[in-house]
Order: sequence, then C-alpha cells, then structure tokens
Amino acid sequence: MSVTAVEQATQFLDEHWSHTVDRHEWAVAMVDNGWSAMRWPVESCGRGLSDDQAKACEELFRERKVPGTGQDRFNLWAGTMVRHGSTELKQAFIRRLLLDEVAMCLLYSEPGAGSDLAGLRTTAVKDGDEWIITGQKVWTSGGKDADYGMLIARTDWDQPKHRGITFFFFPMKQPGVEVRPLRQATGDSRFNEVFISEARVPDSHRLGDLNAGWMVLQTALAYERAVMGITKVSPSGNNAEGATAKAHGIIPRPDVSLVNLAHRVGKASDPIIRQRIAKLYCIKMVNEWTGTRATTQMKKDGASPLVSLGKLAMSEILHSAGRLQGHLLGNDAMLDGDQHPESRDANYSQLNAYFTSIGGGTDQIQRNIIGERVLGLPKEPEPDRAQPFRLTKANG
Repeated sequence: MSVTAVEQATQFLDEHWSHTVDRHEWAVAMVDNGWSAMRWPVESCGRGLSDDQAKACEELFRERKVPGTGQDRFNLWAGTMVRHGSTELKQAFIRRLLLDEVAMCLLYSEPGAGSDLAGLRTTAVKDGDEWIITGQKVWTSGGKDADYGMLIARTDWDQPKHRGITFFFFPMKQPGVEVRPLRQATGDSRFNEVFISEARVPDSHRLGDLNAGWMVLQTALAYERAVMGITKVSPSGNNAEGATAKAHGIIPRPDVSLVNLAHRVGKASDPIIRQRIAKLYCIKMVNEWTGTRATTQMKKDGASPLVSLGKLAMSEILHSAGRLQGHLLGNDAMLDGDQHPESRDANYSQLNAYFTSIGGGTDQIQRNIIGERVLGLPKEPEPDRAQPFRLTKANG
C-alpha cells in the first residue's frame, strides 16, 4: 500500500524537526525536501501534491507548530518564476528565492502609471542578447537593498497599451540604477523611487513571451494581493510588520490586541465596542476562507480575481482596527511619541493602513476588478484600449 502525503510529512517531522533546530538549517531542509512549496513540481523544489493533499499536510505542520510551509501560495517572487520563468532561470533562482537568499523588489508603478499600470513608459530596447532599460519607477519597497527587481517595460510602442509590455528579472546592482528613498507620513522610508538610465538586463532574464508581460504581471499581482490580503495587525497594534512581511506560509489568526486594549482602558463591557471587535473578527475569518478559495483558483489558472476581495477586505480591517484603537484611547489618541506607546501605535496604525489601500493596486482598482470579474458587471469604457500606445493621449 502506498504511503500517503500526510504519512510522509509525519515521518519527515519525526526524523528532522525539533524546537531547538537552527532556523536556517530547518528552512534548507524544508525547501530541499519539497515541503515548503508542496504543490509545485519536484523540479521546482516542490512535491507535486494536489491542493487537498497539501492542505492536509499544512494542517499537520500547523498542529505541530512547525514553520515554513505555504510558499507556493504566498512567495510572489518564486511563484511568478515557477509559472513563467525559463528552465535555466528556475534552476538558478527558485531555491535561492525560497530560502530568501536574493533580495527582491517590484518595479511596476511609475509617476504617470500607477493605478493604470498599462500606461507605463519605461522603455526596453533590444541590443544583441541584452535589453537596454531607461525610465523611472516609484513606490518601490526594498529597492535600496535589492539584488533583483521584477520589472515591466515597454518593448513595442506600436501595440495597444496592454500589449507590447515585457516582464524582466532585472539586476539592480549595476551602473545606471539610482534609488532614492521616499519619506512617508508615518516617518518611515520603506518606499523608493528608482531612476534607470541605459541599464541592462539579459534576454535570458525575461519571464514569459516577448510583448506578453501583462499576463505575467497578473500572476505576480495575484500573489502580491494574496499576501496583502492576509496582512496581520501585530500584537502591539503596529501594522508595519504585517504590511511589509514576506509570507512564509503562516496564516495569522485574528489577533486579540484590541480586546486586551479594551480591557486595559475599561471599555471591554461596552456593547458597541464588543460589536465592533466581533465584526473585525468575523471579517478576518471570512477573509481567510476567501484566501483559501483564491489559492485553489490560482493553482489552476495562475491568477484569481478573488484575491482582490481579500486585499480590499484587509484594507477595511486595518482602517477599522486603527479607528477602533483611537476610539478606545479617547483623548489620549491625540498624543504621540515613545513616552505614549499606545497612542503612538494607534496613530501609526491609522496612517499605515493606507499602505494596503494603495499598494498592490488601490482600493478603487480592487472594486473595479471585483465588479467586472467577480460580479460580472459591465467594464468601464476604454476608448484607447485598441490603439497603438504611441498614439494614446497618455503618451502625449
């Protein structure tokens, strides 16, 4: 009788796992044995399991409080490459990406192409076996320290704006790449603007077909929105950890920080407060279920409009949690600084919630996607959709 996937997982844990094991050694063992990305093919550091088999194994890992599963659901770097990268790129990078050995960033948005990414004007010109890239990107998290960026650039200006775009695995550490920090309302500088002047990327670092980068981008955005859709509010009330964390497969449970705060300020018995906390809890639980549905569809189709439901819900969760923190603190919420840590965290939470409302596609974009692709409502008019990009108004 054949051994089931859960039996194999149990045997692996019995032989290798302990709470004292070195975390890097454990990550290597997980990746090299395919348990970190169970649904992917064996040649892509996976085990080739079905979604049901993987869920059963992930539940076992959760029960035994073992970290490291689920990267096939939430690692946007490796996930995009598994679906669209060449054999050579996969062999060179997937393992390193799963082990977080390659610092990455996203090079999508531009000053004139934010919500409408298809209006991008960063240019890629072929030069032998390389492409010469010139343009500007903005809102780039981690750009200063990145080794590579996932970059979209226009390779054919005579095609309509959603075509003629190509997706590259772009080396950041080279002449012609300048990264400048952007200061946020929270005081952080986690985003950057990136200026690219005749920098180069090998054609071998192209993901997907020439001029078909928009389809590759949909896979990458689906992963990004799935990650942002499970963002947690950390126990301190500070959302920065959840909003920027890389997903390593541990889905957060609804936190109890607001309940604890309500007790500390003597408002835990207030029926309105209890109702608002219960509503947040319910939305988070439903959002986890939506994330599971989206993951199943992404495995089948490479993308899912359901991730927009998750991202929009998480945006509402973070804004609501921030407002509730302020309401619980009352007048003290107007204070700030390290001498008032709870007030500082409440202010940070309310400001940082806009990260999720903007990053990975604004709330308004998510509503459009949900309306058109989930509810089946008519699309908004796009008179320039079929025009060559060089003739569109956005291009001057």
